[in-house]
Amino acid sequence: MSDTIASRVVAALREEIVTLKLKPGDAISESDIAARYGISRQPAREAFIRLAQQGLLLIRPKRATVVKKISADGVRQSRFIRESIEVEIVRRVAGAHLPETKEALKAIIADQEAASEIEDVHGFHELDELFHRTLARLAGVEYAWQLVDDHKIQLDRVRYLTLGVASQKRAITEHKAIVAAVAAGDAAGAEAAMRAHLARAEVLLGQTIAEHPDYFEAEEDEPAEGETV
Repeated sequence: MSDTIASRVVAALREEIVTLKLKPGDAISESDIAARYGISRQPAREAFIRLAQQGLLLIRPKRATVVKKISADGVRQSRFIRESIEVEIVRRVAGAHLPETKEALKAIIADQEAASEIEDVHGFHELDELFHRTLARLAGVEYAWQLVDDHKIQLDRVRYLTLGVASQKRAITEHKAIVAAVAAGDAAGAEAAMRAHLARAEVLLGQTIAEHPDYFEAEEDEPAEGETV
């Protein structure tokens, strides 16, 4: 029971951290979370430990636990893992020629367009997740998407910071390019479209570091000339 409660708290707090309801550097306490969810301190403590292992909380003995700042290196590694897996996913879907593929993906894009029109950032983000998860389902590798989801938390924090209307419209255009290649059975084209789509993470990272420097961990200094690493 305690593990189930802790898992629910982990999911809820992860959502708050990704969507910036809890911002990098914000203090958070086990007692406050236990009171908020009407639970004992033990599952709250377990949730904090798991979130720390995921790189979202910094637990400091005898000091306040805080929401960890975003790791630029973590974002880049998240993108590497995601691209490595999703490129193979989209190639499989393009080669499978499943009759429901095009309509299923087009329906999600239509919902994304509707969410963008009413500036529903949270809804748009959820539909973006659904688009990529649906590709994994159609490829028959939903567990692979779970692996992606487990490793893209830092990337998600950056993506949420940049989900303005212009960014949403660009994402929709890129999703349409992926669907067009998949529908045509063009595996190479689908791979190229997916790579181009996910490559935007590097641009978004630079943008968010410039706009929100306090949200990011300081990157290690480059070694001085003559120093070894």
